[in-house]
Amino acid sequence: MPRLYPIFKYAFITVWACFVAGPFLWALTTSFKDDNGVQHGATYLPWVQYRPTTLAWRNIFGGAGGVDVIKPFLNSLIVTVSASVVALILGSLAAYGLSRYTYRFGPMKNPDIVFFFVSQRIMPPIVLVIPFFFLLQFGGLLDSIPGLVIVTVSLLLPISVWVMVDFFDNIPKEIDEMAMLEGCTPLGAFTRAILPNSLPGLTVAAMFCAVFGWNDFFFAFRLTFTEVQTLPQAVVALNSSIPPWWTLSAASLFGVAPLVLLAIMVERYLSKGNLSGAVR
Repeated sequence: MPRLYPIFKYAFITVWACFVAGPFLWALTTSFKDDNGVQHGATYLPWVQYRPTTLAWRNIFGGAGGVDVIKPFLNSLIVTVSASVVALILGSLAAYGLSRYTYRFGPMKNPDIVFFFVSQRIMPPIVLVIPFFFLLQFGGLLDSIPGLVIVTVSLLLPISVWVMVDFFDNIPKEIDEMAMLEGCTPLGAFTRAILPNSLPGLTVAAMFCAVFGWNDFFFAFRLTFTEVQTLPQAVVALNSSIPPWWTLSAASLFGVAPLVLLAIMVERYLSKGNLSGAVR
């Protein structure tokens, strides 16, 4: 049995890799086809099974009959980065307080407060969109990037708090105590001693925030109209009664690419940091 374990392990990994990569391969090959290439069924070998063309990629960058995705891409980038940064700052501060101090609001204690944050992600979006609509309308922020950033922050903040509370709980409190013995305030201990040791946790929280913020469609669709359009909205706008699968595939790959590149860039920070030697 021990000799068969590596065989089963690598066979499972291979099958799972094919399962994950299959849709991307299908989208990649479809993005280099035209109407005739799609109608002939699933083919994957260019110049052998079909003749590749860059028509779909020209369409998504403002070609004839296409939709320019550059402005929606920049809008999504601004909203995602701004909301993620704000959510990480506020979420880290809230998580640090919940990890290091004891709070009590009636029957609610720290674990209940953390669950309250997480429960905001459980609530169906349709329940929140009407209050958000009236709040942004009252503030004159409907159909604007600042308004969308505010809404996105409220969606990402629970994720940031949830991830960072668990990570701060695993950092020895002696680090805070040593920093304050050296003359740091609690805030100084947080910024100078805790945050440098929290890079893996911050990376994980940032990845979650980036993924959820980048992929949000519902709130962007309901809270913006003509002035602001995000990338998911632009991709959906390409659909019609006869879906242009080649253009939709190219636009989908273009939308996924930033998250894939981000994951590759921060992969080395995702493993838990080594805190050995941090306490003296």
